[in-house]
Amino acid sequence: MVEATNFIEQIINEEIESGKVDENKIQTRFPPEPNGYLHIGHAKSLCLNFGVKEKYNGKCNLFLDDTNPSKEKEEYEEAIKKDIEWLGFSYDKVVHASDFYEQIYSYAEKEIEMGNAFVCDMTPEEISANRGTLTEPGKESPYRNRSVEENLKLFHEMREGKFPDGSKCLRAKIDMASPNINMRDPVIYRILRETHYRTGDKWCVYPMYDFAHPICDYLQGVTHSLCTLEFEDHRPLYDWVGITLGFNPKPRQIEFARLNVTNLVMSKRYLKRLVEEGKVDGWDDPRMPTLTGLRNRGIPSEALKDFCARIGIAKANSEVQISYLEACVREYLNANAERAMAVLKPLKVTITNYPDGKSEQVDFEINPNEEIKRTRKINFSKHIYIDAEDFSLAPPPKYFRLKKDGYVRLKSAYIIHCDDVVFDKDGNVQELLCSYVEDSRSGNDTSGIKVKGTIQWVNEADGKDIEIRKYGYLLKDAEYEGQDFSERMNENSVSVFNGKVEPYVFTNDIDTPYQLMRTGYFKRLVVKGKEILSEIVSLKDNFNK
Repeated sequence: MVEATNFIEQIINEEIESGKVDENKIQTRFPPEPNGYLHIGHAKSLCLNFGVKEKYNGKCNLFLDDTNPSKEKEEYEEAIKKDIEWLGFSYDKVVHASDFYEQIYSYAEKEIEMGNAFVCDMTPEEISANRGTLTEPGKESPYRNRSVEENLKLFHEMREGKFPDGSKCLRAKIDMASPNINMRDPVIYRILRETHYRTGDKWCVYPMYDFAHPICDYLQGVTHSLCTLEFEDHRPLYDWVGITLGFNPKPRQIEFARLNVTNLVMSKRYLKRLVEEGKVDGWDDPRMPTLTGLRNRGIPSEALKDFCARIGIAKANSEVQISYLEACVREYLNANAERAMAVLKPLKVTITNYPDGKSEQVDFEINPNEEIKRTRKINFSKHIYIDAEDFSLAPPPKYFRLKKDGYVRLKSAYIIHCDDVVFDKDGNVQELLCSYVEDSRSGNDTSGIKVKGTIQWVNEADGKDIEIRKYGYLLKDAEYEGQDFSERMNENSVSVFNGKVEPYVFTNDIDTPYQLMRTGYFKRLVVKGKEILSEIVSLKDNFNK
């Protein structure tokens, strides 16, 4: 018996102990609809479903709920597979609802034959108007008592395409007075003439999700159907289908809280709007909470899985601070990312007492957190760039970076002193004239000069010009009841800098993450054919541990 770490595993353990399920046949499924790209909320479901598989040495299928052909595409299916591979999960089979269309249709015929379903001629609007309210029962359809023979005939004619879209549907015959509105004779089949990305125009009738879901679970051999909380009210219908059709063993649906993260759009429908309205540069925009966007941004899959493990599986919905996710990413990258230097706002520094034409190499530590310390060589010469943010003409108290007549250490190199400032015709700082302390080289400093500030720099001779992008959140913090996400959009979620970076960042794979000293974690990214440095996460940690 595995040690349970959440309430779902406790349920599974209890069912194994009672003999209700075979401990050697535990099976789940990850069930996205291929109508968009997966987002960070799906990562939690992925970790849960595949985690159960791994813990119980069971199975987990990728189940694609392709019952709504008007919104589904092969592009989305392929993206889903790529996301699962990126997270390091392995599914046992790829299964589609459309694989079972004939069987689902036969089960619908069986429900009709048992008197559990009828063909209804009411329009969707009429059905909705007669559904009732939470305090008032609904009204039965005038077509509810059609004979089995008539219902079968009409259902077959629906499949044959004899009726226009929306003119008829198949409804389950349950209870129009049920306190659960989902049980008030729900629609289980509708007429829809849309070309399906897998079956083409073979079908013009399609099952509703609530009917197809329990059937597909049963036919796959799923023992535990793990769903988010919005499906809790649908569970009685899930069970009704399984019981009336005599499924044995009947899969068990268990609901868990979905993942909500502050400042992120957590809806495929809204994410699609962002793409279609041009608010972002596609589904893989680094600001997007899609898994392809997170991957493109450089979020390590290990950090995302660690985040999902830390927040756990709960029964009640809640919202997680985005700073928690960032803390997990930052913790992973701090341990694993190589260090490099770049300046976002280059300010030229001429070291006046350094010999003309001379160049030397200094040792730069690759990652201070490594057990076995490694260094690499970087070039140093008379002309370098520092970040304009690291110099001040009017420094505040306790300012430890460079100022006029002040000292600072250049990372891995020398201590320099600012002797003079050159201004352009508009009065802006154009260049700093500095002198270096010759016997202050890092690792061999005998100067006796103590400085509190260390800043990054880039050698002019081999530094590369590059566009550097930093990101804000897509959504502002404020949220009010009834407010559309578009009202919370942060229109200034990208900051662009024309910076300088040392050439080393171009020597590794394009997806290699770097900690740019005192700037943040970045990776190279190609945007519209142009290579940039793209922020993964800032250095600042706002999460209160």
